[in-house]
Amino acid sequence: MPLEGIRVIEFGTFIAGPGAGAILGDLGAEVVKVESWGGDPARHVVRIGKIPPLAFDNGESIIYQAANRNKKGICIDVAKEKGREVLYRLVKDADVFVTNLRNSTKTQLAIDYANLSRVNPRIVYASVSGYGPEGPMSDLGAFDPLGLAFSGMMFMSGSSEPIHVPPQVALLDETTAISTSHAILTALFARERQGTGQEIDISLYGTGLWLMHLSLMVAHAIGIPPAPWNRLEHTPLGNYSRCKDGKWIMGIHHPEERYWPAFCEATGQTALLKDPRFANDELRLENCAELVTLFDKVFASKTRDEWVEILQTKGLMFVKVQDITEIQDDPQALINRYIVDFEDPRFGKVKVPGYPIHFSANRAGLRSLAPALGEHTDLIMQQAGYTEQEIKKLREEGVIQ
Repeated sequence: MPLEGIRVIEFGTFIAGPGAGAILGDLGAEVVKVESWGGDPARHVVRIGKIPPLAFDNGESIIYQAANRNKKGICIDVAKEKGREVLYRLVKDADVFVTNLRNSTKTQLAIDYANLSRVNPRIVYASVSGYGPEGPMSDLGAFDPLGLAFSGMMFMSGSSEPIHVPPQVALLDETTAISTSHAILTALFARERQGTGQEIDISLYGTGLWLMHLSLMVAHAIGIPPAPWNRLEHTPLGNYSRCKDGKWIMGIHHPEERYWPAFCEATGQTALLKDPRFANDELRLENCAELVTLFDKVFASKTRDEWVEILQTKGLMFVKVQDITEIQDDPQALINRYIVDFEDPRFGKVKVPGYPIHFSANRAGLRSLAPALGEHTDLIMQQAGYTEQEIKKLREEGVIQ
């Protein structure tokens, strides 16, 4: 695996920070998850509002499982001096430390970069926050919907209605985890070239803005933000349309002029090729509301799957708008191992997202689901050089669990 031999110590909660550790684990790194008493609060999150419970049949949180795959687990009371000594010993032989605790908490616990870099000057210290390492909001807590709202991503979602909703579930958290893993790999590469570790800062807010790179450039160039999608302001060649079975298709074509004849032929509307209202791209856009209304009736004549087969056969770029539950059986996802079966002794066979990148000379992907609280405490302590007697004494003192 690409990152075999890299050791990561992670002390974080919920998704954005731990998700980065999970990705590094997908790539082969040894990831040790440090938890305090009671564990990562994500262990206990099995419901958000009235959406269906986010739990497996045995009650374990899916959120926790998703963000903590491929890890070993140790439980340490880092608030105690002896607990910090245990953490320091783990960090001494590590390559990476990942945390999304607030700056004030890290300083209070003496696990900030200043302290850990003294223990290990080569450490790559990844700090994940809500709004960035500086400024008046630097020590505020944050969750995915707050990042979506503050970055403008929530404004860009949905339709042209005045109220916009955050997408489910944890889209920005997951993206921030990817950004964090990207930053860590870059810092590891820099360490190989330059010989030194460093601190890196990643935030939900910064990742949200980065993800909207093009939208922000458009907004700054023309002075107004790109408008949320309005079906009546796009032609059917670049739009989503409802079919006979109530399901939808989505198409995008650039340049549309090139695909217009094939589209008319595939949909049985060749008469439109001579209609002066739709003679070129500019006129089709000018009369797009009328064109969308016309094709809404056309698409209502066949099911979604029928239309996709017809349109793709003609070389047109239409796909199904899939309900997320459909994807677990999608042949394209399965053949590319974007969805894989995984056998776990606690849950049996489960379908999980596979690692989305294929390497010709390496392998990557899920190796284990998330650990139980303190599942590997003894093993990790032994690897750090503690004797059985020392481990027993620290457990009796309430330093480890």
